[in-house]
Amino acid sequence: MGWFGASIKRKEDPAFLTGRGRYVDDIALPGMLHAVVLRSPHGHAGIGGIDKRAALSLPGTHAVFTHTDLPESMQRQTVPLLVPSPTIKQALMPYCLAKDEVCFVGEPIAIVVADSRYLAEDAAALVEIDFEPLPAVSDCAQGLKPGAPLAHRGSPNNLGAFIPINVGNTDAAFAQAAQVFREQIFQHRGGPFFMECRGMIAVPDAASDALTIYVSSQGPHRHKRVLLDLMEWADHQLRIVTPDVGGGFGPKGSFYAEYGALAAAALALRRPVKWIEDRREHFVATTQERDQYWDVEIAFDETARILGVRGSLIHDHGAYTARGVNVPYGSVAALPLAYDIPAYAMEIRLALTNKVAVTPVRGAGQPQGVFAMERLVDAMARELGLCRAEVRRRNLVAADKMPYARPLKTRGNIQVVLDSGDYPLCQQKALDGAGWADFPARQQAARKAGRYLGIGIANYVEGTGRGPYEPVTVRIGASGRIQVESSAVAMGQGTKTMLAELVAAQLGHDRTGITVTTGDTDAIALGFGGFNSRQAVMAGSSAHVAALAVRGKLLKVASQMLEAAEQDLELDQGAVRVKGSDLRVSFADVVRAASGTPGYQLPKGIAPGMEATEHVVIDPMTYSNGSAVAEVEVDIETGEVTARRIVFVHDCGNVINPMIVDGQVVGGAVHGLGNALFERMCFDAGGQPLTTTLADYLLPMAAEVPAIEMIHMCSPTPLNPLGIKGVGESGVLPIAAAVASAIEDALAPFGVEVTQAPVSPVDVLEMIKRGNL
Repeated sequence: MGWFGASIKRKEDPAFLTGRGRYVDDIALPGMLHAVVLRSPHGHAGIGGIDKRAALSLPGTHAVFTHTDLPESMQRQTVPLLVPSPTIKQALMPYCLAKDEVCFVGEPIAIVVADSRYLAEDAAALVEIDFEPLPAVSDCAQGLKPGAPLAHRGSPNNLGAFIPINVGNTDAAFAQAAQVFREQIFQHRGGPFFMECRGMIAVPDAASDALTIYVSSQGPHRHKRVLLDLMEWADHQLRIVTPDVGGGFGPKGSFYAEYGALAAAALALRRPVKWIEDRREHFVATTQERDQYWDVEIAFDETARILGVRGSLIHDHGAYTARGVNVPYGSVAALPLAYDIPAYAMEIRLALTNKVAVTPVRGAGQPQGVFAMERLVDAMARELGLCRAEVRRRNLVAADKMPYARPLKTRGNIQVVLDSGDYPLCQQKALDGAGWADFPARQQAARKAGRYLGIGIANYVEGTGRGPYEPVTVRIGASGRIQVESSAVAMGQGTKTMLAELVAAQLGHDRTGITVTTGDTDAIALGFGGFNSRQAVMAGSSAHVAALAVRGKLLKVASQMLEAAEQDLELDQGAVRVKGSDLRVSFADVVRAASGTPGYQLPKGIAPGMEATEHVVIDPMTYSNGSAVAEVEVDIETGEVTARRIVFVHDCGNVINPMIVDGQVVGGAVHGLGNALFERMCFDAGGQPLTTTLADYLLPMAAEVPAIEMIHMCSPTPLNPLGIKGVGESGVLPIAAAVASAIEDALAPFGVEVTQAPVSPVDVLEMIKRGNL
């Protein structure tokens, strides 16, 4: 297939490396005004009056919009919920600007528009709001207890959703178990912290009620759907364009309430309005992921075979339902996937709190499910006195069972079927690559020298490629140039390169000569965007099939033009030629023939034009898998944990571009290291965020990232024509679990058990102290 499987340099990079990237903040339009979002300083409060007179008197201030200044349709309805679920007990959604109550620090109350951002900031400081502070709930577990403060004053309680999952006979499994081990696990909140914060420009059409919106987003078509509902408009009145995106990681897939208000402001003022999120806003207003409290048990027999897992999960939902129940369901669904577990029961409770809403962040809850499972398996090995890797080997789903139907279902009610893979071999490759068998000798030598080394392992299976489709149009224009258009979104992961490679492979063309347009609702009508490691699987499959269709049409028309059989033709750099000869016709000439000439017949059996649009529908998810081994060193005097080495074996089926895959997995692994050791969003009891700068919220930097050694496996999936699986989130899934396992191993002389993430130096010292008691 030519380009398929080659480490081709990315199409996007020359523009980025020469400063020609085009992000939202790079767009400057004539007459453009600048907006500031005035946000709640309280975790929970009622809103009395809003006095904007002083702000409006400031020269250069054009308007201050509050809830009552919005269009009637926005005053009447809240932001629609795009991911409903029958398990949701309270589908609480925000107004575009707070009406009479704010439920988290950062909730938008007003939009201030001025000639410059500086003036808008000054004017926003002059807006006076009469707040009535209300009791707040910050801790999700405490929030579900009787008598807890209510996150919303009109709610009966703080239970946002309840999801029971019951697979197999769990009671019987635990009754016959030789041993049962219980673990209580806490995983803390973290955020996305992409390089480019959110941003939006709303541009009204001076002659009609229509808008073009530029937004840093993972899902422009979803944004369009929400705005059309909010404004009660027809499709043709709204265009959403996503320019270059400086990272998404999940939260840029959500629609934010202020987007509706910004659109309304531009319409009212009849001028373009730009808003760019600053970093402090990002801390308080961009959605985050988790707190989770797990109370779980594992039942096993004398041979270390897992008989069942059961327990409960309390999940911090935040103040509003931004993306349904995706994150906690993803956690619980991911927990058992790598292992052959006959019985599984979990109860999920989503707790409403006075914190920014929770949405997927790279992995959408799956890393947390993997962490819980891998902690249980380590505890099980410790109880039995067996090697951690051996206990895993005995329970991993065997390769000869593939495809393996699990009784679990996705949140879309589609049965989980592990489509391909060799999980035990994947683990063994990771163990061999990391020198697992030789590590005890190195560990003992280090301890004699006063150093505490540890090694840990974790396995994962990730559901990727969520359907149902992602359309792609492949078109050859009159000039002979190839154009690819897709609703997929390029947000740093090489989507344009991927699509160009797949089309180039079928059309015999250099992929640098292919123009790719993504994330524009005028270019293609339907689509969902980027999330759940899906764009190569879904948009890639559509691009492949569309390119095949165009290839077939090229050959058919050219065969008539060249008076040669189709099987005797080949495509080569913008031309169709007869194999082994100089007889050829250019793509441009073929396109002109297929387009027709007035008064002349088209080639027989040919529809006009040279293009194809495909919506390849794939309902079942395809499951990537992998194993990670982490080696760490722990300083028992300071509690500092230093990651020394990570060996990562992954299987994402056929690989389109190995260089891009490596970059995605390594990037995810670094993200996982942040989850393991650094990233912690802290709030006080009133929902006030305590980490609001990058001096407080720690991220792994180059000095904290160890060597990450990649090993590839390939188990093609039968579920799509390319045999590929998603990879964008895979790297993050096992890392926190592997690091926790390694810390526990390093501190085994102190009897330390790691039951939380992240693990800070203070946490390490406290664990050593508890172990010594």
